[in-house]
Amino acid sequence: MNILLGILNWFSQNILQQPAFFVGLLVLVGYLLLKKPLHDVFAGFIKATVGYMILNVGAGGLVSTFRPILAALNFKFNIGAAVIDPYFGLTAANTLIEEKFPAFVGTATTALLIGFFLNILLVALRKVTKVRTLFITGHIMVQQAATVAMMLLVLIPAFRTPWVASLAVGVVCGLYWAVSSNMTVEPTQRLTHGGGFAIGHQQQFAIWFVDKVAPKFGKKEDNLDNLKLPAFLNIFHDTVVASATLMIFFFGAILYILGPDIMSNAKIITSGTLFDPTKQSFFMYVISTAFTFSVYLFILMQGVRMFVAELTNAFQGISAKLLPGSFPAVDVAASYGFGSASATLFGFATGLIGQLITIVLLIVFKNPVLIITGFVPVFFDNAAVAVYADKRGGWKAAVVLSFISGVLQVALGAVAVSLLGLASYGGYHGNIDFDIPWVPFAYIFKYAGVIGYALVCLFLLAIPQIQFAKAKDKDAYYRGDAPAED
Repeated sequence: MNILLGILNWFSQNILQQPAFFVGLLVLVGYLLLKKPLHDVFAGFIKATVGYMILNVGAGGLVSTFRPILAALNFKFNIGAAVIDPYFGLTAANTLIEEKFPAFVGTATTALLIGFFLNILLVALRKVTKVRTLFITGHIMVQQAATVAMMLLVLIPAFRTPWVASLAVGVVCGLYWAVSSNMTVEPTQRLTHGGGFAIGHQQQFAIWFVDKVAPKFGKKEDNLDNLKLPAFLNIFHDTVVASATLMIFFFGAILYILGPDIMSNAKIITSGTLFDPTKQSFFMYVISTAFTFSVYLFILMQGVRMFVAELTNAFQGISAKLLPGSFPAVDVAASYGFGSASATLFGFATGLIGQLITIVLLIVFKNPVLIITGFVPVFFDNAAVAVYADKRGGWKAAVVLSFISGVLQVALGAVAVSLLGLASYGGYHGNIDFDIPWVPFAYIFKYAGVIGYALVCLFLLAIPQIQFAKAKDKDAYYRGDAPAED
């Protein structure tokens, strides 16, 4: 038994929680099942693993570019509040568990394995469960397992027994991972023209909703790529130019408000690039910061192209031999390369505006919890919303729905912080799915206890059944074919 647990722990720490190697392993297995030559198997493994690492470099760079500005804003305006960001939320959840429930420190890790194997089981029994997707973004699973563990321990006292807690967290996480990613199959197939993957990140419910409602806001033909701009603005159809220009104005305004004294103070800016007045003018520091954002966005896109191409091909072998009819559910950034080049930037900008307006309203109405926006929700959530909305309802849908997403992130983030008592721990998960549906789930847990937990699990299990029942072509459902567009 100890040997088995050791193997599982090694797999969890070295593979499952290292998504680049997990994706590389899936590609290796898939190509072997397809009986590819060994040199092609090896090459596919390398390209998929390195491609995902490149994506991580881009995503990490975007976060590290923005985080010092948050720290400086917090210092200048003396804002003591919770940051809505999955990394801040992970730290807050772990700290709360360590302080209030020290016997449950290992709950999230055990639950992660339970949830992952439950996801595999649900896909293996897809004829019964109607689930077609395997959630494979391990770092996201770590964040979510910790947040859900904290949520259940705080809200349902009946689960405060170690093995009960691990099982309860693992089951509800596994259901969420399987079911929510399953909801993104048709929207993503439509977006990617049959790309063969789904989304397994933090926005699955939002993607499903956006795909349904976006056509009500406009016509898909009026998308961002077809948006008629004055001749001199056509340069903004280029992602690099658009992102760098937008960030010059965005970062420029914020950085000049903060000033060079704060941005050069190592006690305030503890991560990211510190301004050094002996080596660079502040103007050039602003320009450099803006361009760095554009660099990391470009790197992220390149990584996406590398690993998605290999994973899509290799998963045909896994789908055919091990998990028939399954789709890999991958990082949401994989979708960006299939939408308008401007969609991610529009989503970022309008989502941020929605967040900032809501933060101002929290201050005006003297809400006891002030929310500070984190980069991961403001970029990744709202970029995804814009990409999918633009595909279905054009630029109007992209702008409106990204703005609404930003409002909800802050408003419901404040509700979650109050409900879970996280104000003194500095953060909440904050991504849009952890506002809706997880904030309503949290209230059900609080007021209905174990019965509420069971109702949430049944609700999640019912979703793919309803999807299947509404599918006009049942075979097409299993293939993941997107319905004909309106």
